[in-house]
Amino acid sequence: MTRVLFITGGATGIGAASAREAARAGFAVAINYRNHERAAADLVEELRRDGARALAVAGDVTDAEQVSRSFDRVAAELGPISALINSAAAFLPSTRVADAEAGALARLLTTNVLGVMLNCREAARRMSTARGGAGGVVVNVSSMAATIGGRPGSAHYAASKAAVDAFSIGFAKEVAREGIRVLSVRPGYTETEATAERLQDDAFRSAISGTIPIGRPARVEEVARPIVWLLSDAASFITGTCIDISGGGFNVGRA
Repeated sequence: MTRVLFITGGATGIGAASAREAARAGFAVAINYRNHERAAADLVEELRRDGARALAVAGDVTDAEQVSRSFDRVAAELGPISALINSAAAFLPSTRVADAEAGALARLLTTNVLGVMLNCREAARRMSTARGGAGGVVVNVSSMAATIGGRPGSAHYAASKAAVDAFSIGFAKEVAREGIRVLSVRPGYTETEATAERLQDDAFRSAISGTIPIGRPARVEEVARPIVWLLSDAASFITGTCIDISGGGFNVGRA
């Protein structure tokens, strides 16, 4: 039976790269999007051309009813969801704590924290063997920012991702005996559609690269491959932990 993967924020970036890797691994893939309708449609067409079963599902990850309807639609068209990647995220421009606007903070935290929690809740209700499910795997995409409070101006984003890490570990302990594994992955600075413009600035790229021991940002497939591996049976005894995909963490200064 084909395993079914649902990816929030799956139309672009790490989510889209994970969709491609998962399809190659034999998953049927459902891609959630809110704003990137064209990108989601193009990705589904690409996956289908390559022989995968794929579906694009519009929905707001912060709306509990829309989350539930998305799971229902995926189950009806592809089959019960056995894997979930929570990749949808919101960002703020570099903002000092003293200058933050309450509405922007609410949008950030609602997407990055509540959105993960609502999708995990839905996954638990459907995957748990205690509720008649067949088990499954959840991977929540966090960030290395969670480990250091973020780069300057990113304290709020870092805090939202630290919440994802803490929630993932606690959630994993709740459902470990119900056939569900839960992981948090923490990418370092990664080349995506969201970072492409800034990385075109040679000075900025050099500055970022200097903070990474490997000496460069990650490519999206370098993040996606470990994520999809964590969904596999090869990772069957890994749960309740945070996996860094960071190129060695951070360089904080010269010797």
